Amino acid sequence: MTTAETTSQVQQWTNLAQQLRVDSIRCTTAAGSGHPTSSMSAADLMSVLMLSHLHYDYDDPKNPNNDHLIFSKGHASPLLYSMFKAGGAIEDEELLTLRKFGSRLAGHPTPELPWVDVATGSLGQGLPIGVGIAAVGKYLDKLPYKVWVLLGDSESAEGSNYEAFHLAEHYKLNNLVAILDCNRLGQRGETELGWNTEAYAARARGFGWNAIIIDGHNYDEIDKAYREAAQTTDRPTFIIAKTIKGKGVSFLEDKEGWHGKALSAEQAEQAIDELKPAARSMVYPVQKPAAGTLAPEPPKKALELPRYDLNSSEATRKAYGDALVALGAANPKVVAMDGEVSNSTYANEFAKAYPERYFEQYIAEQQMVAFAVGTQVRGKIPFASTFAAFLSRAYDFIRMAAVSQANIRLSGSHAGVSIGEDGPSQMALEDLAMMRAVFGSTVLYPSDANQTAQLVAAMANHGGISYIRTTREKTPVIYGPDETFSIGGSKVVRQSAKDQATVVAAGITLHEALQAYDQLKSEGINIRVIDAYSVKPIDDETLLAAAEEAGGKIITVEDHWPEGGLGEAVLEAFSQADAPMPQVVKLAVQSMPSSGKPAELLEAAGISAHDIAQAVRTLVK
Repeated sequence: MTTAETTSQVQQWTNLAQQLRVDSIRCTTAAGSGHPTSSMSAADLMSVLMLSHLHYDYDDPKNPNNDHLIFSKGHASPLLYSMFKAGGAIEDEELLTLRKFGSRLAGHPTPELPWVDVATGSLGQGLPIGVGIAAVGKYLDKLPYKVWVLLGDSESAEGSNYEAFHLAEHYKLNNLVAILDCNRLGQRGETELGWNTEAYAARARGFGWNAIIIDGHNYDEIDKAYREAAQTTDRPTFIIAKTIKGKGVSFLEDKEGWHGKALSAEQAEQAIDELKPAARSMVYPVQKPAAGTLAPEPPKKALELPRYDLNSSEATRKAYGDALVALGAANPKVVAMDGEVSNSTYANEFAKAYPERYFEQYIAEQQMVAFAVGTQVRGKIPFASTFAAFLSRAYDFIRMAAVSQANIRLSGSHAGVSIGEDGPSQMALEDLAMMRAVFGSTVLYPSDANQTAQLVAAMANHGGISYIRTTREKTPVIYGPDETFSIGGSKVVRQSAKDQATVVAAGITLHEALQAYDQLKSEGINIRVIDAYSVKPIDDETLLAAAEEAGGKIITVEDHWPEGGLGEAVLEAFSQADAPMPQVVKLAVQSMPSSGKPAELLEAAGISAHDIAQAVRTLVK
């Protein structure tokens, strides 16, 4: 490149960076809130990326060859939206609707905008999700796209980033580039490391990454760092860019107290005068992606689910693994991941059958959920599994996946006191409540192997966040292999015209309820037993009918704390119905369990067949 060409390129980078800064100020001032100074520090980084290294077609955001750009520091959304304007994706009029009711430009990015892959703003999520997107590109799609992730220095304290560091190196994701906007100042003052860029680099190198330290306002250094990242073929790259918060405006540069504060109209005018933008609304050319071809996939096949004989016994966690293998055979888009317990969740069956579509996450549950979110960005159908109790570590990622409108499937095994001797640290007793509270979620709790297989298949074709709770112990197979189960349904497994009460159960407690049914029938007490395998959405029609036909008395029984689980799902169904509220008794785990045999623990928790029968006797008499 000649000196004249270099000068011209630097001028173009400068012009775009100043436009991005000006627009970040303008839109936040119009909104009266937002993060202009956090956007201004990274403007030079994004200018060079957008003009010289990003390959993206804003007219075709679903182009599989597009690079992916994730703003993990989602509060810098004014900068991202200003880039969309500079790329011709949105108009200035829309830019100035930032943070206004009804605008697509929310305070933090969401996929309501077609150029945004995932919602960010809960810090520490962009890099782990980027790992999933990059892994699909390298190992499944086999396309040359890059994944660029802009991080803030404050969010480097989030442990999820270090889960991402280790997994990205493990999978040698040379198509992943993390850019740290090291501007020294966080929300309440200086960050932990300030401008100690060497410390950030040492951490990255310790995880096996290629680390590059640059001046984040030196265009030549930025450009060289991006080129080095592109040429690094054996590992991911971490670019640590020393920047100045509020760069370009004298009364904002490196000043505390400006985080998350918009400028007044007078201050904005003064700042824009200092920035001296060459233009306000230039549209800049962005390189289109190369025409790569997706790796060929095997053809889809008819689904052949596993079949289990009536009156045999099998653990629902084993049926989950068997069904996952069947889905993998039928649909090449199905992928699986697990948090190093796959020999217990039985995801290892999928790993053995389709190792190229299985991604071990090790004991990193946040990264596991983020990886699943990343794979669905690329059109895959992810299933992620671990012990149900450990999904609580990743709850913020699950919550944000709903904001991202993501389609992911989660399996939690070893739920409740029925796991036995492992004790309370391994017993999920909060998971139903946790997953029910996620926006638009589906929560399933099967009681036998054939039902599990059918529900796993239903999850594959279902949108949103779906969760299946599986049981450690083998349970009797009570449904035939040709029985069907729909999301939102239930099964009335025992009933008569003389029912005096209804027991609503799911999973392990359904089998306790069936034993209680036999005890009570021998005493001349008839009860209805409902298998509420779909905890959310729950089958309110069947519940309402049972209340009307079986004496207006209902007992719910669950291997879960009383808060937020099956019992409260049943109560919610009645609270929203135009019908009399029945008398409801909730049986649930009321005290902290210990180790013991499953039967002992169910009895101690007050959710055994004996306890159900006694609750019915008390209620009907």
